[in-house]
Amino acid sequence: MATGIIVLTAFFFASCSGGKGKKGDISDMKSRLEKLKKEKNTLDAKIHKLEEEIVKADPKAAQQNLKLVTVDTIRVQDFAHYIELQGKIDAEGMAYVAPKGQGGLVKAIYVKTGQRVGKGQLILKLDDAMVRQGVIAAQQQTGQLKARLTQAETVYERYQNLWKQNIGAEIQVINAKADVDALAAQLRAAQAQVAMAQEQANMSNVYAEIAGMVDAVDVKVGEFFSPQSAAMPGHGIRIVNNSNLKIVANVPENYVAKIKKGDSVQVVVKELDTTFSPVINMVGASIDPITRSFMAEAKLPSLATLKPNQIATIKILDYKAKAAVTVKVNLVQSDEKSKYVYVMEKSGDKMVARKKIVIVGQAYNDFIEIKTGLNGGEWIITEGFQSVYDGQAITTGK
Repeated sequence: MATGIIVLTAFFFASCSGGKGKKGDISDMKSRLEKLKKEKNTLDAKIHKLEEEIVKADPKAAQQNLKLVTVDTIRVQDFAHYIELQGKIDAEGMAYVAPKGQGGLVKAIYVKTGQRVGKGQLILKLDDAMVRQGVIAAQQQTGQLKARLTQAETVYERYQNLWKQNIGAEIQVINAKADVDALAAQLRAAQAQVAMAQEQANMSNVYAEIAGMVDAVDVKVGEFFSPQSAAMPGHGIRIVNNSNLKIVANVPENYVAKIKKGDSVQVVVKELDTTFSPVINMVGASIDPITRSFMAEAKLPSLATLKPNQIATIKILDYKAKAAVTVKVNLVQSDEKSKYVYVMEKSGDKMVARKKIVIVGQAYNDFIEIKTGLNGGEWIITEGFQSVYDGQAITTGK
């Protein structure tokens, strides 16, 4: 073994010192590397054979040269693989307070951050001085028209009574009736104008669209407040209702065939050291052309410790196997032909290392599934496995 390492080291330095960076030497270097690997394998075989002969000739020496390793029993257990994505906690009940009209200067704010409010509660008031003047003017005009209409109706009644007594002219009755109808129409228009002015004035009162907690108050008295400014980040007043929370994640499109509504997920909130186990209740119907991903959502319980926009890890189950043979990922080694692990087996009156060729499956959370090559119950070498060879005498020190 040591001789092989020395030969490879010598080859490495020789390669570095000559022909550096020349493409013509690559094929030559590869062939020399293969030759050295074969020589190493030959040397390893000779070393193993000599060690076996030494064991036969001097059992005491063999006991002194036993390789010390640590082993563990390979267990059969259920294995699951999850797709891990970064998600964001969102609230279905989240609204930004905004005026219904064109907006105006803020006159008063009636809430503060952290305060609970009900749906329809008055949140702030805009300056309505000009609008109120319009209401007053419309009301005054309505009053004047009412007085004129009353007077016209009186004149009309008099002319009508006289005409019934054959006094006066019919045209006077007709003109009086026309005056009444005209003033009545003007009064209706004025009353509609009063209603419109009153509605415009009421728009200076801004109410909560949902019940919840005031999460942010980013507007001050004297500032201009409009539907446009209310929608800008860092402006306006935000109300959050945590009674309906969900986890939202963008899933890469290569998982489109694996993710469906009803799939089990795990939501890990690291800051709270808490894991939830909801199911996916919504899968996006399209792929975002920019991110090449689709949306997936799952409902979360209503807890005061969960906050909208909080980051969480969403684990989506995409593979599981019952009674699977699994080992630590770092115990699986590879060569140019296959993957393998080393186990400890009894050979006569001693324990030896055995190389087991394996076919692996999915890997998750430091464990990898072994499809073939191990049955479970074997003693796998967990420490010292990188420096043993097939058939080498070993000991656990016990």
